[in-house]
Amino acid sequence: MAARSSRVPNAEQKRCSWVRVDNALLLEYHDREWGVPNHDDRKHFEFLILEAAQAGLNWSIVLNKREGYRRAFSQFDPEKVARYSKAKIEKLIANPAIIRNRMKIEAAVKNARALLVVQEEFGSFDKYSWRFIDGKPRQNRWKSQRQIPATTPESDKFSRDLKQRGFSFVGSTVIYAHMQAVGMVNDHLVDCFRYRFIKHGLS
Repeated sequence: MAARSSRVPNAEQKRCSWVRVDNALLLEYHDREWGVPNHDDRKHFEFLILEAAQAGLNWSIVLNKREGYRRAFSQFDPEKVARYSKAKIEKLIANPAIIRNRMKIEAAVKNARALLVVQEEFGSFDKYSWRFIDGKPRQNRWKSQRQIPATTPESDKFSRDLKQRGFSFVGSTVIYAHMQAVGMVNDHLVDCFRYRFIKHGLS
């Protein structure tokens, strides 16, 4: 799980341009979680669910429903989610605490089952994932938001492999967002105060 910091968010600090300092959840997510290298399978699974849910929506909407997702999807335990029945899926579709999109909800259950197969083959989903960047975070040096790509050759390859393994809602754009979130790439802008923390492993 991503390491927590005891720092109190300072609205005056320079941050990535997508962060709104008047949005407490977004501020917290940027300052304490986004880009921190993660090696916990449950956290990987959480982001796969949340990033798929975001497709076509604003990330702030997903963050606002994150606790609802945590309750609805058994604290993001893939073994439990993999056992969800059709009746359970119908109950989730009626749950106002999450985004009620049938395809995205069904994909979350399908992906839980596929993730368990990956764990069986590689020992963990984390080991499988980090293979796509040779096990070491990519340290980018972006000066503006416009420079940051939506996809990369690595996310293309990662996405294709996931699809071949039966995952859904794992297009290259979604997977690059996943790589950013779990710290496989450091896409904080160089003038963001978090850039040097991530680069030097100071979560």
